[in-house]
Formats: sequence, structure tokens, C-alpha cells
Amino acid sequence: MRYLRINATPAPEGAVAPGILYNFKDTVEQGEPINFALSFKNISDVAFDSLIKVKFIITDQNNVPHVVDIPKRKALVSGDTLNVLYTINTQNLNLVGGCTLFIEFNPDNDQPEMYHYNNVLYKDFFVKADKYNPLLDVTFDGEHILNKDIVASKPQIFISLKDESKFLALKDTSLISLQVRFPDQSLHTYYFGDTMRFIPADLSSGNNTASIDFKPYFPEDGEYELIVTGKDAVGNKAGDLEYHVIFSVINKPMISNMLNYPNPFTRSTAFVFTITGSQVPQNIRIQILTITGKIVREITKDELGPLHIGRNITDFKWDGTDMYGQPLANGVYIYRVITNLNGKSLDKYNTQDNNTDKYFNKGYGKMYLMR
Repeated sequence: MRYLRINATPAPEGAVAPGILYNFKDTVEQGEPINFALSFKNISDVAFDSLIKVKFIITDQNNVPHVVDIPKRKALVSGDTLNVLYTINTQNLNLVGGCTLFIEFNPDNDQPEMYHYNNVLYKDFFVKADKYNPLLDVTFDGEHILNKDIVASKPQIFISLKDESKFLALKDTSLISLQVRFPDQSLHTYYFGDTMRFIPADLSSGNNTASIDFKPYFPEDGEYELIVTGKDAVGNKAGDLEYHVIFSVINKPMISNMLNYPNPFTRSTAFVFTITGSQVPQNIRIQILTITGKIVREITKDELGPLHIGRNITDFKWDGTDMYGQPLANGVYIYRVITNLNGKSLDKYNTQDNNTDKYFNKGYGKMYLMR
């Protein structure tokens, strides 16, 4: 044989090219998105004759495949490259545990190609399950109360639910439920509306906290019970037990005897008292007098600091100085409280076990300054 000629149309050849572009994080938190990127290059001298088909499948830990629709990409001429960029939403796919990513270019012999083994990529990855419980916090008018504390008949109850996840936002209203047991033992379930507002978490702030702003009205005197439950986006509960707190409502505005603590005192003393009703008096002040009746110091409401319905311990601490800031002499001083709510002074409030009257004489109390 002196001469042989073969006429043929050669097939193109492509291959995955991670050296050009590859991005994939193989261990993530539950709910964390995975940004995937991979290049495919025509490494032959022949062009692909049509758009490149891509098969993309994610298999979860239960061996259930999730087929991702990737549109066909451009037809590759010799030496050209196409890039596949896709964000895997682990939350929407409910991925947790060991999973597998599979990508195949030009699958199912969609168009002729010289070889196919180098068109495929398998990649295992792991999604760490969120097993941490969220934290539930409840305040009444900005205060954490104890069982059977007195609160306002129109309190602002603020409930926050905080989760450590940076990806699973607390944004569903069903994550927090709220009930109140009334004095007649009837159980009331509250829904979002005029008196109760849901504030979803905003992950862009870096704080995954949802909250409820609840402004009820309790017209009947007696003991109520607040019951709150919370869970995060994957169902982890805020504690094994529901949050329960019993609180008392007394609609009549009254004020208890005001005690100073410590008494006797050397450097400073604070004031302790209880207010009932639905609002704090517009005016409340403490007058400190000598035993002869001379007023040496008057403490205003603004000086006392924030006050609320229920038990108060003032931020203000009297340091034993007069109205000019001069230290007073050691000895006994008398004090009294003056209140005003809508033009009337508050009546006296006494609990059943209150035995503080022995420290007061016609509304005046005694304190001892010992430097």
C-alpha cells in the first residue's frame, strides 16, 4: 500500500477545569448557603456544535436526590471556557449531615464528544446540624419580675427569642406562642394584631433575635399567669419547659411605705417601695428633714431614676448631704414621701404580711446617718 487517505469529522473534547475556576466549601452550618463554581474547557481543536447541557444533582444524607435545573450554556469553540456558578440553599433543601454534589457536562451523550470520563465531578460535603437551644427573655415594663410581683394593669411585656445561628433567621410568627391565665383560671391565647406585634430577626444586623411587643390590658384585680413558648427555625425549644410567671394586678393607684436601705448607713442609702395601678405618679418626691422639722434635702422624681409599677429600688442613692452638697452631721433624720397622680395623692398600700408601719409615724420614717 503506497497511499492511504482518511476523511473524518473529529469530535470535540471538553474537560472540567478546576485549575481555571473552582470554589466549594465542604463543611458548613445548617442553613448556610454554599457558593459553588467550576469551569469546563474545550481542550480540542474542534468546536462543540450546540449549547452545552449541564446535569447538577445534590444527594442528601437519606440518599434522596435533588435535581437542580441549570440552563444550557454556550457552545464552546476551541480553547473556550464556560463557568457554572450556583448557590446551594441548604435551608430550602433541608440539608443536614453528609451530602454529595454531582455535576456532569454534556450528559447522556447530548452531543458527540471524544471522551466523557473527564466531564464529571463528585464532591462530598457535610452540613453541621443546629442543635443549640434559643434563649427566651421576658420583661415587664423593662424589668425582669419574680413570681407574684405586682405589675401595671396596662404593662408593656417584651419577649425576645435569640438564636446563635447566623443563617436560620427567626422570622416566622409561629416560633413564639403566648397565653395568659386570668384570675378566674380561664386561659387566653393571644394572636398578632393591635395589642401584640411581632418583630422578625434581621440577620444583616449580626443579631438573630426575634421579639414580641405585647401591650395588654388586665382590668380585673388578682393573680395572672403568663405562659410563653419559643423555638428556633429547626424546632429546637427554648428550654425543656414552658416559661411561666405569676404576676399580680392592682388597678387602684397606691404606694407602700418607703424604706431606705441600708439603715443605718455611712456612705449612701437607696429607697425601696411599691407602686400599684396602671401608671407611675406624675410627681413623686422625698423630703429629708432634721428632727426639728427643717427640710435639708428634697429628692425629685428625676433624681430617683426610672420608676415602674411594682417593686422599686431607686437608682438614686442619697449620700447624706444637704441641698447644697454639704455633708450633714451624724444622727437621726426624718423623711416623708409626697406623690401626685392626676391631681391626687396616692393612698397607702399594705400587703397582708406588711409590718413596716412600726417604722413610721403619721407617714414619717426615720433614718440613721453614721459616718
